[in-house]
Amino acid sequence: MSVTRDDVAYIAGLARLSFSDEEMATMTIEMNSILHYVEKLNEIDTEGVQPLSSIHDQENVLREDVAEGSIATGLALQNAPDRQDRFFKVPKVL
Repeated sequence: MSVTRDDVAYIAGLARLSFSDEEMATMTIEMNSILHYVEKLNEIDTEGVQPLSSIHDQENVLREDVAEGSIATGLALQNAPDRQDRFFKVPKVL
């Protein structure tokens, strides 16, 4: 499979990109290079290879999901840089 200059112009239009003639030629060459590499990857025999979901054999270590009491409001606000009554005071974000 190869990409023509018209294909690159069409894809650029879909992406709302504009290229000069020189950039269009470069993009055509680069896209063809990428497609050529993908075709090489498709030639690899993957028969009998299990799909890979992670590069590690390790599993996540999770703690037991146990409900615990919450922290007291005063203790939570103890290190707050600014507070108002029993709430954290933060800058207004609009």
